[in-house]
Amino acid sequence: MEPFSPPEPGFPAEKSSSVLQKKARVLVGVTGSVAALKLPLLIAELLKIPGLEVKVVTTERAKHFYNAQEIPVTLYSDEDEWQLWKGRSDPVLHIELRRWADLMLVAPLDANTLAKLANGICDNLLTCVIRAWDLSKPLLFCPAMNTAMWEHPITAQQVEQLKGFGYTEIPCVVKKLVCGDEGRGAMAEVWTIVESVKRILEERDLPMQS
Repeated sequence: MEPFSPPEPGFPAEKSSSVLQKKARVLVGVTGSVAALKLPLLIAELLKIPGLEVKVVTTERAKHFYNAQEIPVTLYSDEDEWQLWKGRSDPVLHIELRRWADLMLVAPLDANTLAKLANGICDNLLTCVIRAWDLSKPLLFCPAMNTAMWEHPITAQQVEQLKGFGYTEIPCVVKKLVCGDEGRGAMAEVWTIVESVKRILEERDLPMQS
């Protein structure tokens, strides 16, 4: 893990000049769905957006599905939260990440973390970032789970709860799942997710040029 250095008070900031422009910053959250296999591809496609800065926050279970060596950006997990904070004057990682990002994207959002977010539970780095999220900034979430889990009545309630907070759903799709079942529940295609991010950045007039 690289040292955390968000451009906020108390941290090294980008030098201001007429040439250097603030870049749009996207924080990607990844949870323990098998769709986390697509994290390397998702990050690679996001990095094709000119001038975009990306960091990743992972849950512990998500680590099972991807190789961290294939992620070319800073990757944070629960242990980093506690290693960074040693005393009262030290930064709190989930707050600094919340300040750093212009947009948050949770892809995939598994059933367990969906339930946590809908009920305000914040028991790891990712859910703490989201609980502290600045609601004036966009937060996109991409549900991903087995079809039977998706069709459980509580799932629709929890998705609506998140949308009620002001978060934006990128709906899951119908396909044959890794488990062999076929139906709705698969994470949206990577290109759909990236296009959604680009559209919102453009709507917010956030700089995407280097």
